[in-house]
Amino acid sequence: AKLTPEQYRILREHGTERAFTGKYEKNKAAGEYVCAGCGQPLFESDAKFDSGSGWPSFTRPEDGAVEEHSDTAHGMVRTEVVCSRCEGHLGHVFPDGPGDRGGLRYCINSAALDFKPEDN
Repeated sequence: AKLTPEQYRILREHGTERAFTGKYEKNKAAGEYVCAGCGQPLFESDAKFDSGSGWPSFTRPEDGAVEEHSDTAHGMVRTEVVCSRCEGHLGHVFPDGPGDRGGLRYCINSAALDFKPEDN
């Protein structure tokens, strides 16, 4: 009941927002990204990078924050990323991230996230 229709479509129905439309795609503020479904911390802002893909991209999640599952929908083989607490669909992980940061790109829907700015 606390999710917007767009958040529900993405988190609970495994949807995807259109590229370059998410509110956190260009966010460069320091802080923490949490699951919009349950509030679990998922990614620190220092793990975020501009991949040019149109979605917020991260090199690594917080320890134990996400689970990964095989996803063969839409005729593709991908690795789905879900919140380990509420199992909300977050996005996918790909092996084309920056090599100096582990080589992974966690491509995450903005609607699946809330942002908690760092206290100054």
